[in-house]
Amino acid sequence: MKLGALSDEALRASLHQGLVLETGPFRFRIHSRTDEVFHGLRRLYADFSLPDPAFADYVVEVNRVHGPRAVWRPQISFSFDGYQPFKPLPADHAFALLEWGMNWCIGGQAHHYLLIHAAVLERNGRAVILPGDPGAGKSTLTAALALSGWRLLSDEIALIDRDDGLLVGLARPVNLKNDSIDIVRAFSTDAVFGEPARDTHKGTVAHLKPPTDSVLHVARRARPAFIIYPRWSADAPCALTPRPKADAFMHTATHAFNYEVLGSTGFDMVAALVDQCECLDFRYAQLPDAIALFESLVR
Repeated sequence: MKLGALSDEALRASLHQGLVLETGPFRFRIHSRTDEVFHGLRRLYADFSLPDPAFADYVVEVNRVHGPRAVWRPQISFSFDGYQPFKPLPADHAFALLEWGMNWCIGGQAHHYLLIHAAVLERNGRAVILPGDPGAGKSTLTAALALSGWRLLSDEIALIDRDDGLLVGLARPVNLKNDSIDIVRAFSTDAVFGEPARDTHKGTVAHLKPPTDSVLHVARRARPAFIIYPRWSADAPCALTPRPKADAFMHTATHAFNYEVLGSTGFDMVAALVDQCECLDFRYAQLPDAIALFESLVR
């Protein structure tokens, strides 16, 4: 059953009791009585499956903080198994906090994968990993590629299976910030956004609905072919340049959430990943040019 098949009343009731949502290989049991979480899930997760509620990997809750804060400048908190890893935030940040909290759960717990802070997309059987420093334009490029027919596996966390080295999909909403929101809106009339959260620690944040096809085929794994380090630069010519493998190894290892946790396995996995991929730096200014260049890579 898909989330979009639930009536509003049924969705609210499920969230009150604990809605079990399947996102790639993970199941989240989400408890919330907030309108922001209800509307965010309704708009952005309609294509996601609701599995048997008997089991969930992570039990999370996003709800209003009680006491004086319930009336004066209301706040919300995120909890995982009763533990609150973050300070409360303004109430209208509830859905953004849920997304950040879900990433935190995966990044801190899913050590049966190598976890890299990177977007992943696939086209014609070839997957591109996009590690991104803050402000590099990773999520903007990811959104544009996903809206141009590329299969979205992930926006924030690349999952690499420790057994076969293949990329595992999540296909959750793309997290866009500030000017990127309007850039992606202008790029595609197919872009569907949730309500923006303003004045967060990252500025204004809005989440883009993942393409339906990406969600439906989330179980199809992909073989890494490229590691591309994007950097947006105004008026820069669109260009790919090779990055030395040694430098690519260090940069990728630095972006891995659990590289040290995995020890020698983490070293071997990053080395194997870099060895099998073409490693490239990418500079771009205009999204249409970027899309055309990426298409040429996998044609």
